[in-house]
Parts: sequence; C-alpha cells; structure tokens
Amino acid sequence: MAEHKHGSMDISVQEKTFDGFITFTIRSLIAIFAIVVFLAIFGA
Repeated sequence: MAEHKHGSMDISVQEKTFDGFITFTIRSLIAIFAIVVFLAIFGA
C-alpha cells in the first residue's frame, strides 16, 4: 500500500462544492422566509 500523508490531497473541488451547497441553502432559506412573511402580511 502507498503511504498516506495527512493533508496532501487536493480538496479544492470538494471545497467549491461545499461552498456552493452552503450558498444555495442560505439563499433558499431567505427565499422561504420572504414567502412566509409575504403570506403572513398579505396572505390567505
């Protein structure tokens, strides 16, 4: 087996994916909150 050195793997793609996921989640939560507030004010 090859020797593994901790911290030697390139994780830039995983970091970009995680950052995209966090950005998507935050924007989705803001949109959902805005819809809930809109419905509470003008709502059905």
